[in-house]
Amino acid sequence: MFKEFKNFIMTGNVIDLAVAVLLASAMGLVVSGFVNDIMMPIVGYFTGGVDFADMQFVLSEAVMAADGTVEKPESAIRYGKWINSIINLVIVGAVLFVIVKAYNKTKKPPEPKAPKGPSQEELLTQIRDLLKK
Repeated sequence: MFKEFKNFIMTGNVIDLAVAVLLASAMGLVVSGFVNDIMMPIVGYFTGGVDFADMQFVLSEAVMAADGTVEKPESAIRYGKWINSIINLVIVGAVLFVIVKAYNKTKKPPEPKAPKGPSQEELLTQIRDLLKK
């Protein structure tokens, strides 16, 4: 059983999948940083200083204790973070589209098959027919 597992793990597909998962997690961090630290401040600038991450619809306010600590946190629908997530998704999709498109350009098109000529029997039949004339 251990030998079968070792053979399974050492196949190219599993290793390729592991590399893809690691790269995807790193890519996710890069894209999140790009969206949160570069794109959203630019979008906020053009929308009059709006920070999407702070946008929310408060369902119930936080309840504060007498000593200033939060007794009950606020309940809110944070749609601004959802907007950031959608922007993340669009950017990741665009980057993956560009990567796949570039990869597809690097692949060679399949070699066209040589046209199939007549078989040996057909050639012999043609020669026989020509000799009969």
